[in-house]
Amino acid sequence: MGLATASLGWTYAAWFGQIPLWLWVFRANPTKLNFTQLKQFLISRLITAIAWGGGFYGIALFWITGVHPLTWLGVPWLASLAIAAFCWLAITAWGIVLVWVWLLAMAAWQITTARTTVNPIFRNLSFILWGTASWCTLEILWSHSILWWSPVAYTQSPSQLHFLQWGALGGPALLTAFIVAINGLLALGLIDFLDAKTSNNHGRIWPYLFLAMVIWLGCQGGGWLLYQKPLADVPEQSINVGIIQGNIPNQIKFNSEGWRRAIAGYTEGYEKLAGQGVDIVLTPEGALPYLWEMVVARSGFYQAILQTQVPVWLGAYGTKGDGYTNSLFTIDSQGQLRGRYDKVKLVPLGEYIPLSNVLGQLIQRLSPLKEQLLPGDRPQVLPTPFGPAAVVICYESAFPHLLRAQLLQGGEFILSSANNAHYSDTMAAQHHALDVMRAIEGDRWLARATNTGLSAIINPRGKTLWLSAMNQYQIHAAPIYRRQHLSPYSRWGDWLVVLLLILSAIAWLYSLDTRTNF
Repeated sequence: MGLATASLGWTYAAWFGQIPLWLWVFRANPTKLNFTQLKQFLISRLITAIAWGGGFYGIALFWITGVHPLTWLGVPWLASLAIAAFCWLAITAWGIVLVWVWLLAMAAWQITTARTTVNPIFRNLSFILWGTASWCTLEILWSHSILWWSPVAYTQSPSQLHFLQWGALGGPALLTAFIVAINGLLALGLIDFLDAKTSNNHGRIWPYLFLAMVIWLGCQGGGWLLYQKPLADVPEQSINVGIIQGNIPNQIKFNSEGWRRAIAGYTEGYEKLAGQGVDIVLTPEGALPYLWEMVVARSGFYQAILQTQVPVWLGAYGTKGDGYTNSLFTIDSQGQLRGRYDKVKLVPLGEYIPLSNVLGQLIQRLSPLKEQLLPGDRPQVLPTPFGPAAVVICYESAFPHLLRAQLLQGGEFILSSANNAHYSDTMAAQHHALDVMRAIEGDRWLARATNTGLSAIINPRGKTLWLSAMNQYQIHAAPIYRRQHLSPYSRWGDWLVVLLLILSAIAWLYSLDTRTNF
């Protein structure tokens, strides 16, 4: 399953990567437990969660070790290595906990329905229904926590665009549901195939394999039909956006050399794009890594705005109470501040320290700012000269509910502004994959500006119309379009999970009614 994620992108592996986990669940059929058995039960499921969850989340998120070395922040080399290892193990462990809780939920179903007399096919299908519903529910709960990046659904992005179209109907939960359910059905078919060798009942395997194939063909064929739907954008709704990828390494970004390169590079790119007739320019997260007031007072970039009179979306820092915010500012053609979006979902350890009263004494802060960053208020939508925009800054791309809230507030297009420096190409590829999903789910055009790659223009079907190279200075101009229509996912959210839980509850209650009495 880990190999299915970008940048390797072996997407087909996701359709059978969960089979071993399902096989273990079906074979480990628990009954009532005493205290001693309960301890063994919990440990055995934790070991299984470490095996599968460590494989998936550990491989998919290994790029986070790219924070090492942090010597440019004054952190000693060995301490930097320890911090990188801690970050990787912490986020992997959080994924392992998800798998462990899922295994416990599956066991709870098995224990409570152990004496059911219902048809075996109904029992197995209702068990898969519960497994799918509980996995999707846990992913949604995890996506509201401080650590999240890797839903099962993102194994199919950005290449499997036909399948990803279902995201506009049910969000990432619908995509995950297809993958989890098909893995469960294939596991059942494999179990019956192996059992059939001894029982000579070869016909038992076909119902599950046939249903898995029908679901797979249905989600691929239905996705293809959704992908063919015309965008129907009109020229009157277009915005010619210029994108600057500044390519300023993190190692120098916050010292005098980095500031000089940033001002020179972004000013040059801004002036070239203005000369090409763009309507507005988009810059990455922290493009000018100091406060907005300093940009006005001391920046040649600000003087270029006054001279060329082309608006800009500028990544910089803002003040909020006694702290700072990581912000994207709308600057109009007269150099006036017309709107501001403050990053809501901050990076743990990178932009703030969770439980800082405890952890602050144990972990050196990784943020180059002297004060801790503060999160923005909710909900936000960024005012612009072309209508309201929905915004994600870097890490926020992993949280679909943040964008959905902004679309409900009237966001007509999506701006993604990120740094991405200091990590491997894998991180940039996965970040792009998440933004592809967000564009489809929201049925919105998405303009993406990053510091070191991958910057992009993505249409509402998830097609990447332009993609920058990694670790290069680049500028690009292209149109995006305003859209007001809300997709079913934007309008109703995770309705599918509610439906799956209701159906699971009905199946569970029916199973309880058919238990044998002793």
